[in-house]
Amino acid sequence: MATISHEPAEAPSEEQRRYLRLRGPDMWASLAIAVMWLAVLFDAVYGPDIVTNNVTSTTRIPSAIVVALFAYLATRVVARYGFGPTRKDKD
Repeated sequence: MATISHEPAEAPSEEQRRYLRLRGPDMWASLAIAVMWLAVLFDAVYGPDIVTNNVTSTTRIPSAIVVALFAYLATRVVARYGFGPTRKDKD
């Protein structure tokens, strides 16, 4: 019976390590948070106002305020799960 010996595994190169680091949850969480706040920015610039009419007055509220509230809540959730401890850290 023949025995096959494998060469020792090489350490990943700097380029491979950079690629693996980019694929991590930190990058995706950062990207998701940035896109949420870009949506708030574009709504603030181009979005309509929320207009309510009474008999005596008219009130205008920028819709970006409502979008920013939900972006804030979503940012907290994404940050908790994206930047929080991973399963490896818990063990």
